Amino acid sequence: MLAKRIIPCLDIKDGQTVKGINFVNIRTVGDPVELGAFYAEQGADELVFLDITASHEGRKTFVDLVKRIARHINIPFTVGGGISELKDADALLSAGADKISINSSAVRNPQLIDDLAKNFGSQFVVVAIDARGDETGHWTVTVNGGRIPTDKELFSWAKEAEQRGAGEILFTSMNHDGTKNGFACDELARLSESLSIPIIASGGAGKMEHFLDVFTRGKADAGLAASIFHYKEIAIPDLKSYLRGEGIVVR
Repeated sequence: MLAKRIIPCLDIKDGQTVKGINFVNIRTVGDPVELGAFYAEQGADELVFLDITASHEGRKTFVDLVKRIARHINIPFTVGGGISELKDADALLSAGADKISINSSAVRNPQLIDDLAKNFGSQFVVVAIDARGDETGHWTVTVNGGRIPTDKELFSWAKEAEQRGAGEILFTSMNHDGTKNGFACDELARLSESLSIPIIASGGAGKMEHFLDVFTRGKADAGLAASIFHYKEIAIPDLKSYLRGEGIVVR
């Protein structure tokens, strides 16, 4: 079994780390450079940095901030937000990112996935999917930080992203985001069974048992969370110790 990964997520708005519930009611939680360094010291396996309003505001991710964060950490680092062409990804790579995450731009221009994978390698390309489920079980893919629903459906879009060259899928359940009631394990398991690339689970982490659940029932390869780490409700060393005790292989 490959080791499961624990990934803190830093949502960035106006240069500060922020967190919301169901993608709204956003508030500031701290400096991303300091938080990134803290999580690296704590034993996080990776970091994800998302400039959450870049696509909505039609601008590029803060390259200078990426450089500052990269200087203070020694673990893999994924950056997303406002990436719409190859030169955006190249700039972020040069600034210190190990991987890039594309979301809205990939939905609008799926060929971007092919181009990035061809130019940089699939292992560099994370396709993030923000989706909302309805009472019928249909999961609608959204763009612009969850603001705009699209005609794409979660499972078919994830499959297309894989076929186009995505190296990983980062699935955020908008229904679960910020609620701390657990991940969307049924949907994650279905994704895991239908795809051959790693699945990063996002949305809903509230306690250690939720990570155990997402790695066993949800079959995810990595668990991503924000507020429980930002507000020090769960310490990463404690979480890893708990998971090891439950038989989960972690780094």
